[in-house]
Amino acid sequence: MTATAFEYGPNHASAEGDYLLAPPNPAERLDTSIAPRDRRRLELQAALTAAGIPPRPEDREAIDSLSALSGSVNTTIQRWLHHTL
Repeated sequence: MTATAFEYGPNHASAEGDYLLAPPNPAERLDTSIAPRDRRRLELQAALTAAGIPPRPEDREAIDSLSALSGSVNTTIQRWLHHTL
């Protein structure tokens, strides 16, 4: 038997009364930041996916190279991708 979305949705409780994970507590967040290059890489991957071009594993080198460029270049690439929608 397979599970359905209704069986494991956000309001599902098991027979023991267990619930899914509680929402994160902002006070318990770690005080870390993402390096600018890593942030550009993540933003570029998200922009590609939103434009209907999900990155493939073999695209990693190209994405890493583009992410090494300045923030303004990365912003321009994301703008181009946004206009493809």
